[in-house]
Amino acid sequence: MMSAKKPEDEKLTPEQFKICRLKGTEPPFTGEYLNNKETGVYACVCCGAKLFRSDDKFDSGTGWPSYMRPYDSEAIKETTDDSHGMQRIECTCSQCDAHLGHLFPDGPMPTRMRYCINSAALRFEKDDSKPA
Repeated sequence: MMSAKKPEDEKLTPEQFKICRLKGTEPPFTGEYLNNKETGVYACVCCGAKLFRSDDKFDSGTGWPSYMRPYDSEAIKETTDDSHGMQRIECTCSQCDAHLGHLFPDGPMPTRMRYCINSAALRFEKDDSKPA
């Protein structure tokens, strides 16, 4: 399924384009942000929209960065994905429609949600602010 190229796609690597625009998936346990423990915000690699906070990231053991909730209720668009003989919920960026990953109802409390997201779809913005 080919998606229309967008102006912001020119800055994407081939892997980022494959994941974000062609709905690909990076191999498990290979993503840049899987083990990132720094404080900050994960933004869309295509458009820069804020998608997830580091405070909501958890180790799901699945091989992909996982989050219990989006940055805000408008950040992620959720749609039914019946591909590959499975029924899942696809997560895309609400701002530019980039494919991010999938949502599963097996996360930790309090949300019980697991947003399973490809590192290549994200850009990490470190929080360098110091407490007063």
